[in-house]
Amino acid sequence: METRLVPYETLSLVQKQQLDTLHVHPEQLAYSGDIYCALNSLLVNPSPNAIKGFALLADEMPVAFLLLKRPPCLPHWADEHSATLHALQVDRQQQGRGFGKACLLALPAVALQAWPEIQGLELSVDADNVAAMGLYLSAGWVDSGEAYKGRIGYERRLRLALGE
Repeated sequence: METRLVPYETLSLVQKQQLDTLHVHPEQLAYSGDIYCALNSLLVNPSPNAIKGFALLADEMPVAFLLLKRPPCLPHWADEHSATLHALQVDRQQQGRGFGKACLLALPAVALQAWPEIQGLELSVDADNVAAMGLYLSAGWVDSGEAYKGRIGYERRLRLALGE
């Protein structure tokens, strides 16, 4: 099966409609939100170059989605020379097949293509989201060692350096 991470705006109308059917497990909604929230934040954003959406296609069918943000949409904890990862979602019917890791492995190249000036990628993950922490760490992200009170509980900041 061939996978590729592509910008949302390059999706065909049919692929965008298919993306609308992406659903995560209910217990993951607190962490990633749903596809409607992610697409809404992408499509109503007043700074179109500050948020970009990407879909992971498996044999041309969307199976996952994520957002990247840059200033002025960066969270308070992010470095201004980074892009931050948000709303990583793998369709519940496709989980366990390596699509989350495929997104993370393809992400540096698409992030640098979108914003060549960035020096790294950052994310914040709930400390008790063991599956997500394992996924990010296995894909080369580094835990900053900092924990802070987030919207649900304590969160950890992770970083992936680019261009080094």
